[in-house]
Amino acid sequence: MIISEKIMELRKQNGWSQEELAFQLGISRQSVSKWESGASIPDMERILKLSEIFGVTTDYLLKDDLKKEESYVVEQTGSEETCRRVSMEEADAYMELRTSSTKKTGLAVAGYVLSPTVLVFLMGLREAGILRISEDAAGGIGVVLLLIGVACCTAYFVMHGMKLEEYDYLEREQFQLAYGVEAVVKKRMAEYEAIYRVSNMAGVFLCIVAAVPLLIAATLDSTDSTYIFCTAGLLVVIAVAVYLFVSVGMQKECYQILLQEGDYTLEKKAETRGTERFSRIYWCLVTAVYLGLSFYTNGWDRTWIIWPCAGVAFAGIRGIVYAVSKKQ
Repeated sequence: MIISEKIMELRKQNGWSQEELAFQLGISRQSVSKWESGASIPDMERILKLSEIFGVTTDYLLKDDLKKEESYVVEQTGSEETCRRVSMEEADAYMELRTSSTKKTGLAVAGYVLSPTVLVFLMGLREAGILRISEDAAGGIGVVLLLIGVACCTAYFVMHGMKLEEYDYLEREQFQLAYGVEAVVKKRMAEYEAIYRVSNMAGVFLCIVAAVPLLIAATLDSTDSTYIFCTAGLLVVIAVAVYLFVSVGMQKECYQILLQEGDYTLEKKAETRGTERFSRIYWCLVTAVYLGLSFYTNGWDRTWIIWPCAGVAFAGIRGIVYAVSKKQ
């Protein structure tokens, strides 16, 4: 079967007229008529578009001896029958949206780390006698500024999440990339790999050296105010490291989502769906415990330890929940 016969057969199978197929391709009906009559042959760009529209490979359209059953990009069995196709335009739009928001998201996450810095710094100024206000006043001002910072960062994440809602299926469901999309995404990820490695190295370096001022202060037997200022500086350095981790991590994650690699393989997606409800409940409870203990004890300079502990515990508990739900 030659290409003209294949185009006509596939068009009729989909129940389209020549005008309807021409509209999808952005060409005239006469062009489709010439293809089907064998008077002309579509160029490579049109062949790629035909492959995408009909859901077959370009090999099937171009090779006369290839059977139709061998032409489908995804085997038409089981759950794959309803597998969604991601076009080049949709993949480009998603990558552009994620790329434009990586730095903003990095700043928002760093803002969470920086939010208690003002509180700690005010306590240091009061301890050093530079700021002559009561401890309650310094704590009150610091907490207000902390909550404002958290509120601003959270507002950004809500807005950002709304923009990404239409692409939620990429992270949760199985899908199929249109012809040529995978090669483009892999190329971009390979080009970004050097930036990803350097930024992660810089972030790790900053996390290590962040504790140096505190160690020096301990060696010199410094005053309490010095320890407090060093803690504030540590938070600033950690915030910079977090910004680097998040901004480059989100960019690479974008490529992994489209390629369904890393944390976005089919198995990982199934695990995420199985533990999604637990994750929401868990972090709401952690936040409630953090705020409750902090307000009750007024120990904002100590209760932050809840977050790293909760983060470490989350991975283990989540794995247990998934294993139990999988058995059930």
